[in-house]
Amino acid sequence: MKEKSGLLGYYNYTVILTYLGMLLGFAGITFVLKGKYYDAVICLMTAGICDMFDGKIASTRKRTPDERKFGIQIDSLSDLLCFGLLPALFVYQFEEKSNLSFVIAALYVLCALVRLSYFNVCEEKRQEQESTERSTYQGLPVTTAALFLPAVYLLALKFQKCGPVSFLCLLFGMALLFLLPIRIRKPHLPGKIIMALLGLLELLILMTGGFVK
Repeated sequence: MKEKSGLLGYYNYTVILTYLGMLLGFAGITFVLKGKYYDAVICLMTAGICDMFDGKIASTRKRTPDERKFGIQIDSLSDLLCFGLLPALFVYQFEEKSNLSFVIAALYVLCALVRLSYFNVCEEKRQEQESTERSTYQGLPVTTAALFLPAVYLLALKFQKCGPVSFLCLLFGMALLFLLPIRIRKPHLPGKIIMALLGLLELLILMTGGFVK
């Protein structure tokens, strides 16, 4: 590989959403640490939207093999922070740092790490053999946390007695689904729009339901 001059990395428009999503994930973590759970949820959902469309934007540019590999790595690293660490820390803090929430949150992050690392290996091999877009995923994508956690957050605010059980069941269930070799069809643009609309609906309910804190 030819050594780069100047700043390391790539900074063309194909990586902007990935970088923005990572920054939103970091902002969400700082909000969790401050107890601003509503703001953290907003960051999580916005990072999910960024992740949803970054691949489509990247496909509009002819990239070198190194640029494609770089894209795979930064996408998964960003996903680990946004949809692995942020949801785990959110639940751990929201559940008042109980021992059980610590164990489940740690397991969730570990499973997300394994899932994303395995995906990177498989995706690099796939891109070496074919140029078409991936049509299916193995295991539940970690990015689904951007849709599921806000929904459970709404339930926790509406039905406070169900909150602790709901969050812990969500993390444990998702952690398990990350590693199960089930095939899930990758959503095309209409499916992505539907998921974005569901996220928007969750946001509207949060903003209009008196949940802003």
